[in-house]
Order: sequence, then C-alpha cells, then structure tokens
Amino acid sequence: MENLKITAISAGIAFLLITVAFISKSAASKITNPAASTGNGFAVLELFTSEGCSSCPAADDALARIQKEAGNKPVYVLAYHVDYWNRLGWKDKFSKPQYSSRQYQYSRQFAGQVYTPQVIINGKTECVGSDETALSNAITNGLNSTANASLNLQVCQVAGKADVEYQVTGNTSNSQLVIAVVQKHAVNNIKAGENEGRTLTHAQIVQQLDTIDLPASKQGTAHINLPAGFNTKDWEVIGLVQNSTTGAIVGAARAVLNAGTSAL
Repeated sequence: MENLKITAISAGIAFLLITVAFISKSAASKITNPAASTGNGFAVLELFTSEGCSSCPAADDALARIQKEAGNKPVYVLAYHVDYWNRLGWKDKFSKPQYSSRQYQYSRQFAGQVYTPQVIINGKTECVGSDETALSNAITNGLNSTANASLNLQVCQVAGKADVEYQVTGNTSNSQLVIAVVQKHAVNNIKAGENEGRTLTHAQIVQQLDTIDLPASKQGTAHINLPAGFNTKDWEVIGLVQNSTTGAIVGAARAVLNAGTSAL
C-alpha cells in the first residue's frame, strides 16, 4: 500500500512539473527575430515532421514563419516528412523512408532521441520543433559562429533534370555534399489519423535528397533528376557540406533554379 501511495505521489509531482513546463514553453513560444549576426555563420534547421502527428502542425507553422522572417539571412529550413507515422491511420504523401533514416542517423548523437516534431540545428543540436524560443536562440548562435567551409552552387535546369555545379573552400575533411530539392509551399487536406479533418499548410518540403562524396578538388557537377511536379517558381535547391562522421554541417548555400540558365 505504501508503495502505491509513493507511486501516486510521484505521478502527481511529475504531472505538475510537466504542466508547468508546458505553460512556460507556451508563454515563451512567440517568435523573436534573431539578433544581428556578428559572424559569417549560418543556421540550417532540419525539421522532422509528419501529417499524421497532431503536434507537428505547430512546428510546421513555426518553421514557415522563420523562413519568411529570415529574409536574406543565411537561414535554411528543410522539412523532412518521415514515414514511420504512416501505419497509424494516415499516409503522408510527402514522406520517404530515406528521411526517417536520416533522423535515425542523427539520433546516435542525441541519446537515441527520435520523435516528431524534432529540429536538428546545423547537425549539432536538437530541440522540439514548436519551441520557438529555442529555435530563435539556435539561429542566433549559428549566425554568430564562424563557418568552416564556403559553398558556391550554380544550377542549370533543363527538361526534368538539373546540373548542380558546386565549389567548396575551407575545411571539408571527411565531408559530403548533400543536395536537397525543396518545394517551398504545399497544402493538403487530411482525411484520417490524428489530424483528420484539418487542412495542413507545409513549407520547405524536401522532395528529393542526394548525397555525393566531395572529390579532392572540392568542385564538380552533380547530375540529378528533378521530382514530379517540379516548377522553377515554387522550388529551390539547398546544398549542405556535412561531416559524414559527426553529422556537423560546416557549410550551406541556396541556389534558385532557373530553366536553362545558371543561377546563384
């Protein structure tokens, strides 16, 4: 009986602490613009999300606002729709096993934590995707840091394919080039699962992800096929220079796709 009482009291305390934490996070959830940058750094925000997750729309909205408010700052938002929610009532049409695998690879750095909505910042830290205070602080820290590598991307798109010319300078030891083809905006009506009946708006959806090993020259051209539905107005290419061992992102750049021409 005494053990039962202790268990009940412990559960009550845990509930109280969770409630207080939730209230505190909600009160501090308003987005604040990152402080002016004092370095040549960047912030890559990789959101792992799903249409089947009821906690994810708030994170989707937060990252969309961050993307909009970033302006010309080197802030790069990538939304990966994972597939492990698909068995729970709603199949996310943007999901791919590849994106779930990427999150699991990151989990080795973060005590095995795999959840949605999760944001990985510069491949080094993580936070809940709807915690806008943590996101704002992470962006500020990233912008105020010093980038280890510089990435130059030029993209030529012709007839459903793209040639991505890249040039990397700086410390790229044990690094790969990750090329994400991103759909900037989409809307979908959800007919089952935790978000049944809702119309969800998505931003910066990764529709294709290619990884190539950097040659000794640190420059070259990657030939990629473009996803179905691609158009030059609503899509973009984002490149990441990522350490293949630690997962740290040491450089990043954006290139807007233009049909038949190179664009930076």
